[in-house]
Amino acid sequence: MLGLDKNAARYTWTAALVLLALWLVYILRSTVFVFTLALLFAYLLSPLVNLLDRALPNRTRTLALALSYVIFIGLVVLVLSQIGIRVVDQAKELSKKFPDMMARWEQPSPQVSENTNSVKAEVIRTIRNELYKRTSDIMHVLPGVSLKFLAVASDLIYVVIVPVLAFFFIKDGEVIRSHLLGLVDSGPLRSVVDSMMEDIHLLLAHYMRALVLLSLCTFTAYSIFFTILGMPFGILLAVLAMCLEFIPMIGPLSAAAAILIVAAVSGTHILTVLIFLVAFRMLQDYVISPHVMGQGVELHPLLVLFGVFGGAEVAGVAGSFISVPVLALARILYLRVRRLRASQVSMETSSRIR
Repeated sequence: MLGLDKNAARYTWTAALVLLALWLVYILRSTVFVFTLALLFAYLLSPLVNLLDRALPNRTRTLALALSYVIFIGLVVLVLSQIGIRVVDQAKELSKKFPDMMARWEQPSPQVSENTNSVKAEVIRTIRNELYKRTSDIMHVLPGVSLKFLAVASDLIYVVIVPVLAFFFIKDGEVIRSHLLGLVDSGPLRSVVDSMMEDIHLLLAHYMRALVLLSLCTFTAYSIFFTILGMPFGILLAVLAMCLEFIPMIGPLSAAAAILIVAAVSGTHILTVLIFLVAFRMLQDYVISPHVMGQGVELHPLLVLFGVFGGAEVAGVAGSFISVPVLALARILYLRVRRLRASQVSMETSSRIR
């Protein structure tokens, strides 16, 4: 009567609901990130839980969950006792020796040309200025640290909250899935939602486990190479590279830059280190990563970079970390919707032909 089209009104209402949902996610991004970490942690721990659950057929799944947590905590304590202490010692030693190492590196070398020495001095000056800038920023913030003690303490609570939430995700995952499916009426749409949820489940499982395997490969290869080469602070740099492996593309580049700086100022053969870093990245990105990731995460590098930078703008390091799985989920939803529309079009075409 008023000239309003029902389809246009429905699409407008749907778009408004989507925008409202995105706004709520942005407002609650800290809470969403905590639940996302818990979900990813649950996917990381679920293979061990399933293994113990099969080994204890007459027991409840809760016992397998409890044993899995005990094993995981034991492994964490073992790793920290064997590697964490060495990392802390090497970090303290590096902080003490780094100024002297930079001073020695800054001295002109008689074995190279004057132009090379000038370029070297400019690079050293840039590195020093950047380090001084970061240090002054930290010192400027230090007076207000005492006022933010309660905020830091509240962040530490997440270390306890994430495993607790992961416990419920693993324990009641099937129940949550069935309740979500119950929101959709029986029919073709429900089967589509069911298959979509299965795709998302496989994607998150493959992505998280592959990410951990890639980080472990990075730590193993770097620590072995640095030990053979006799590079100072090798364990510290290997742990740094392992941690930055969780941030796609930007993390490995940052780790490589830090490693090359330490290799240069410590007098290690920087060309050998550079060749190793390039060779390992090619092996990691083109052989190991496609094999362990599977077909779940198929994103163009430009899209990955956009997600990393966009996630950093929205939620900092946390946004960079979850940008790739979010983009992969969006890709799954897009492919499912396009496939559903294609099937509907083919059915309409066949019915018209008949």
